[in-house]
Amino acid sequence: MKNWGKNVAFFGAIQDYSRKRGDAKSAKVDFVELFFDLVFVFAITQISHLLLQDLSLKGLVESALLLLAVWWVWVYTMWCTNWLDPATSPVRTMLFVLMLVGLVLSTSIPTAFGARGLVFACAFVFMQLGRSVFMVWVLRHHNQANYRNYLRITIWLAVSGSFWIAGGFAEPEYRLVFWAIALGIEVAGPALGFWTFGLGASSTGEWDVDGEYMAERAALFVIIALGESILVSGATFADQEWNFISFSAFLTTFVASVAMWLVYFNVGQSAGHHKIAATDDPGRIARMAYTYVHILLVAGIIVVAVSDELILAHPTGHSDAATIWTSIGGTALYLAGNLLFKFYIAGRPPLSHMIGLGLCAILAFFAAGLSPLVLGSLTTGILIIVTIWEYFGQVEADNPV
Repeated sequence: MKNWGKNVAFFGAIQDYSRKRGDAKSAKVDFVELFFDLVFVFAITQISHLLLQDLSLKGLVESALLLLAVWWVWVYTMWCTNWLDPATSPVRTMLFVLMLVGLVLSTSIPTAFGARGLVFACAFVFMQLGRSVFMVWVLRHHNQANYRNYLRITIWLAVSGSFWIAGGFAEPEYRLVFWAIALGIEVAGPALGFWTFGLGASSTGEWDVDGEYMAERAALFVIIALGESILVSGATFADQEWNFISFSAFLTTFVASVAMWLVYFNVGQSAGHHKIAATDDPGRIARMAYTYVHILLVAGIIVVAVSDELILAHPTGHSDAATIWTSIGGTALYLAGNLLFKFYIAGRPPLSHMIGLGLCAILAFFAAGLSPLVLGSLTTGILIIVTIWEYFGQVEADNPV
């Protein structure tokens, strides 16, 4: 930190804070990045609780928008640390500042469409725009292609930021419209190469992406989301009277979390890791597979976590609409996300996942007559079937007769 001032120039950093490529540790995730991710455990917990409190269509839309916003903050930061060395003092300081503001962002989530809308918007814009300006400063003298890319990104985020702030000032009934426009701008940016008048657009070939690093970071976020679902189940079970029914419900939710882990990590994560590491254009795969598709996996995990809490709270009786759509819908969303991810990586959709989605559709027809515990057991069973089917299919593919 004491030497930082020597490396500061008004128009750009003199010292190069980029990651060093080519050695065995170049793709390693630094401890400060894992520390940074802790903020997002809290953010995901806040979103799952928000959805649990309002399981209407309005609550679903609002929770989905906030999840996309949180994901976009994290994924933009992941792209930054792909290029920057988090062991250097300026980059670490940037992450610590983002953590502090991220806590403000997370604590405002429950009332983001109420009294703290402006707080959420200001925190979000500060994180997005502030990080992008920092990247412009860091890259100017050391990576001209990426420097121009971040000039484009900064302009895009400044435009979207105006809609975030306007939504914060707007009445709650209009806030969703402003924020949906803002998020649409940010989501469209990578797909359009952040085309900007006078600067053109960047191509994925210009993005110096470390494929192994991107695959590992995305996988760690999936673990964060799964960890949050286990925390929810454990906390709910701890407050209940312990008996055979409650323990059965707890076991069902735990096995579901394990099955979701297996669906992603048994085959998909390693296949994606090898694919992006071997390709000549890792930026293209990172943009689609790890920037866009992975949000479906996280969303599915959060919805299943909500269903777990509903099942633990009321395991007996008939399943209501909220329990049905969160249990079946969350499972189907998670399988669909994995299917798209593996289809993009392997070039063909896994049959096991299509079968799983078909079983979810069949289960929806008679779910209303089932108890929440039985419903949760069946959706967990679907995940287990998919896991076993895919595993043995992969073994057969690796060892043909």
